[in-house]
Amino acid sequence: MNPYLELSPEVKQALSDNRPIVALESTIISHGMPYPKNMETALQVEQIVRENHAIPATIAIINGILKAGLSKDEIHFLAKQGKAVIKTSRRDIPFLVSKKLNGATTVASTMIIAQMAGIKIFATGGIGGVHRGAAESFDISADLQELAHTPVAVVCAGAKAILDLNLTLEYLETNGVPVIGYQTAELPAFYTRQSGLKVDYQLNSPLEIAQFLQCKWDLNLNGGVVIANPIPEAYQMDYQQMMHTIDEALLEAKKMGIKGKESTPFLLEKIALLTSGESLESNIKLAFNNAALAAKVACELVKIK
Repeated sequence: MNPYLELSPEVKQALSDNRPIVALESTIISHGMPYPKNMETALQVEQIVRENHAIPATIAIINGILKAGLSKDEIHFLAKQGKAVIKTSRRDIPFLVSKKLNGATTVASTMIIAQMAGIKIFATGGIGGVHRGAAESFDISADLQELAHTPVAVVCAGAKAILDLNLTLEYLETNGVPVIGYQTAELPAFYTRQSGLKVDYQLNSPLEIAQFLQCKWDLNLNGGVVIANPIPEAYQMDYQQMMHTIDEALLEAKKMGIKGKESTPFLLEKIALLTSGESLESNIKLAFNNAALAAKVACELVKIK
């Protein structure tokens, strides 16, 4: 076990017993929404994982310790601190550990810590990707490189709709990362079920997904898998309206000179403001949906193993 990693007693026992576990990120807690909505959502996501017969392992860095499985008090701490907690990707981990600081994990850093802990399934809202205008800015999320190298499957509602989805798919293809559509041949675009883009493969059950994952890793084909799970139809937003809103938010970010790891939280907050909170509710519903599917896949995967 890595000396910088600490497992909660529940996660440690679940690993020992070969029980299904679902990793959960913590940036959504600190940077994704205001308090107390963030804490309520995080606890509800954990509850949904439990209701689907898996163990939740919310991941973060607390006082320089890599944590897989947070207590309710630790989740409350992250929620209350909000943006004072450092948004943490791969490059930030050694700094936070050496300085004994607190960090909320992105997709990339959650994958790293999940892999250290031996957790193979991770549920999030949407992955990062190639930002619009990346030909000039070179702004590409570290999530994509992590997916290329780290063998953790990520259940998400596609990539965040603020990104260049076509180039994100191209980048994943170049790096050999399969994109599976759960019961869909079309890549979902976070807030909506449609994007006009195709996934690599459509699989229609948690068992099929688990079999795919086991075969990939048995073949020593390293790296992750994107499991694109569309937002439930009842909660999706109008596609054209969202594209217009995103364009407006991107223009505002450009005017203000916001870029790098600050851009995604800013854009999501701006979009929530422009949609009178409707986008935030969609974000929460898709996170719940992803947690349920991830738990089902994790259950099937431990049966195969």
